[in-house]
Amino acid sequence: MVLLSAVTAPLAIAWSPWVAPVLMVSLVLTWVGYRDIRQRRHSVLRNYPIIGHMRYIFESVRAELRQYLIEGDREELPFSREERGLVYQRAKGEEDKRPFGTMEQVYAPGFNWLTHSIAAKVITDFDFRVSIGGPDCRQPYLASIYNISGMSFGSLSGPAIAALNRGARKGGFAHDTGEGGISSHHREGGGDIIYQVASGYFGCRNEDGSFSAERFAQQATDPQVKMIEVKLSQGAKPGHGGMLPAAKITKEISEARGIPMGVDCISPPSHSAFSTPAGLLEFIARLRELSGGKPVGFKLCIGHRREFMCIVKAMIETGITPDFIVVDGKEGGTGAAPLEFANRVGMPMLDGLHFVHNTLRGAGLRDRIRIGAAGKVVSAYHISRAMALGADWCNSARGYMFAIGCIQAQACHTNKCPVGIATQDPRRAAALDVGDKSDRVARFHRNTLHALGELVGAAGLSHPSEFSPYHFMFRARDKEFQDGNEVFPELPDRFLLEGSDHPELQPWLDRWGRADARTFAPLSMPRSRFAA
Repeated sequence: MVLLSAVTAPLAIAWSPWVAPVLMVSLVLTWVGYRDIRQRRHSVLRNYPIIGHMRYIFESVRAELRQYLIEGDREELPFSREERGLVYQRAKGEEDKRPFGTMEQVYAPGFNWLTHSIAAKVITDFDFRVSIGGPDCRQPYLASIYNISGMSFGSLSGPAIAALNRGARKGGFAHDTGEGGISSHHREGGGDIIYQVASGYFGCRNEDGSFSAERFAQQATDPQVKMIEVKLSQGAKPGHGGMLPAAKITKEISEARGIPMGVDCISPPSHSAFSTPAGLLEFIARLRELSGGKPVGFKLCIGHRREFMCIVKAMIETGITPDFIVVDGKEGGTGAAPLEFANRVGMPMLDGLHFVHNTLRGAGLRDRIRIGAAGKVVSAYHISRAMALGADWCNSARGYMFAIGCIQAQACHTNKCPVGIATQDPRRAAALDVGDKSDRVARFHRNTLHALGELVGAAGLSHPSEFSPYHFMFRARDKEFQDGNEVFPELPDRFLLEGSDHPELQPWLDRWGRADARTFAPLSMPRSRFAA
């Protein structure tokens, strides 16, 4: 536009009548572009001055009209426009109320809702927290019940990590590092850190990729680190490793991960520091000691249910228990995953929560271990439903990504994120204003917990921890629904240890009988229903 203005100005001075309108338009657009580059609220406009306004024009068109115009050709996004819009409104501090009632298909199978109380309460303190740390923990952490889930520096840009961490500090909640290690952007933010230790041992590895106790201790004893999370698997691609190509490894990523430049960075699908259930727990005990007694737990997406029972049996036999377990649902997100893994591998979050909660109850260990939940938890309703099924707190990745401006361009794996979040391109990343976006992160957290408090009061409760399956209803099919405690029943305490004749508990007891604390391999396979 500047060049066009420069070319047309002399012609306009010469009184060429057809040039004057072009000059006026080019001058106006030059001013718009200059303003777009200078403003700090919209990363899209900073990266794409002038043409970026088309995005906001298209977004203003109602979703129903867009779907009508393109019929069924539009690929479904991980979140609907309405859910993403809710996050944007709460992050920006805008009005999040909506006229004309629900937009959900209330009679569709799978629809669920919260049952409210006539004796509703008014909740005034929305700073809901949970103490995490079992009997062997010497530095328990008083955590918010809504924190930032694991997203690595390397997958996300430096400004995105800085905005998330600074927002966590402002809001008083925690930021999970993801498997990419602790970077300078985490440290500059000053927010509470959950240090994730994954199969690549980034930030705490030897040159051959094995675990380094010395380097781990240097990281974990930092006062900014509040908890340590051993990642066994993640929801979007459980059982699958990963690779960061050498071309994407910058000097900062090399320093944060402790990896060489010019070499592909491999994340194996499983850990090398242990290979058995008991070995996992011994590793957890070792990390707890090396960190100075901080809470240590593990994160997983449930796959073979017997394998989780192997870990629980090992807890009983070794006497070692993690301080927490984070249940990641298969609906969790990632920057890139094979389609088969993203769609068809792993257990959804609600089912995984129900299984983990009841297995720990059945083994008499539930009161020693806290449970976190992750997997598309972007609203107060999602938090309340997860806590009803056994979660003590929730983590969210995409919710906080929306808060810093993610528009679901689905270009995370291309290094061309239009808003500077999922990219290592310094020019694109520079468009993300850390100060403004960190305010949005803190505001989104605060407003979401405020909405959660309103749901708690509507149910006649005093704290989200009081939610139970009983408070929710689930539609099975048209005009038929079930109580939440029928769909997700809470099973008896210690039933795995004491046994039961109840027919609904027999599959659990059979699986428990095939679990072994010494190995993840099955003692025997379940009999076929066609066997003689």
